[in-house]
Amino acid sequence: MPGLSAAAVAVALAFSLHALFPALPAMTAAVGLGLLAANIPPAAGLVGGIGRPGLNVAGKTLMRAGIVVLGLKVSVVDVLDLGWVALLLILTVVLLGFAGTYAICRLFRLPEPVSLLIATGFSICGASAIGAMAAVRRIRHADTVLPVAMVTLCGTLAIGVLPLLMQPLGLTPELFGAWTGASVHDVGQVVATAQTAGAAALSLAVIVKLSRVILLAPVVALAGLHQRWSLNRVGAAGSARANGGSDAAKQPPLVPLFIVGFLLMVAVRSTGWLPESVLAAGAILQDILLGAALFGLGSAVRVRELLGTGPRALYAALVSWLLMAGLGLGAAHLMLA
Repeated sequence: MPGLSAAAVAVALAFSLHALFPALPAMTAAVGLGLLAANIPPAAGLVGGIGRPGLNVAGKTLMRAGIVVLGLKVSVVDVLDLGWVALLLILTVVLLGFAGTYAICRLFRLPEPVSLLIATGFSICGASAIGAMAAVRRIRHADTVLPVAMVTLCGTLAIGVLPLLMQPLGLTPELFGAWTGASVHDVGQVVATAQTAGAAALSLAVIVKLSRVILLAPVVALAGLHQRWSLNRVGAAGSARANGGSDAAKQPPLVPLFIVGFLLMVAVRSTGWLPESVLAAGAILQDILLGAALFGLGSAVRVRELLGTGPRALYAALVSWLLMAGLGLGAAHLMLA
């Protein structure tokens, strides 16, 4: 309870900061508050001690619940309205972004699990995608901290930098919105960036972004399939005998239950049966759940330990951010050509 209570207070503060400074997404504020709590002595004792069990629950269980509710934002009908050419371009951005970001991270000698999580977060939907991939690949909670920090940093950077490039690049509001939706990481960061160019930019940005979000399910399913295949290979080589035949029991599910829940919510939203009041309540619930989860993850980040990785992670993240921006801009031009 101490950790969950701290997360609840942090979410309330994050919402308050967003209300005071609309350009600051509530999710970014939640991560920032977690970072502060982990590195300011009076609060660090709470989040690192008696509050840690509850904060771990927030970072894991509430993250999965938030991903389920995220499905209520995605309408297959809206996504299909973009047309097949746009959808193929978005798919290309996600695949090239994923592969390119993973290669960049490995080039900078980041560990394989961290590289996988950064690639997932940058190419699909930020911290939510990181949480989903970590669950299906059974990556340690500690290994999610750096990817969440990097995706939050670069997404926040996009909020400040992309609007400044709109006029120099000669972008129309629609083109800017498509660029934002195709390249910025988290949904909240997309909204904060695109709204600077008006309603037309915001509307297109959100639809393009949600088209990337819907790819979360197949990407996670493929990761689960690869994990099972890898374990089967190890078992065939004799590892199962060495471990008393326990490898099969440890195989992760092909599609985690929370991803099934996400797809069910997408299906329900796509029917058009839900009233706006229910969708609005779902959006608030999603922000609360993900805000608590991101505070929990942020509260595990010790700046001293983070700096121990050297500048490699930061350089890899910045190069990956430039890659996603370039891919997104190219796709936006082709989409609206």
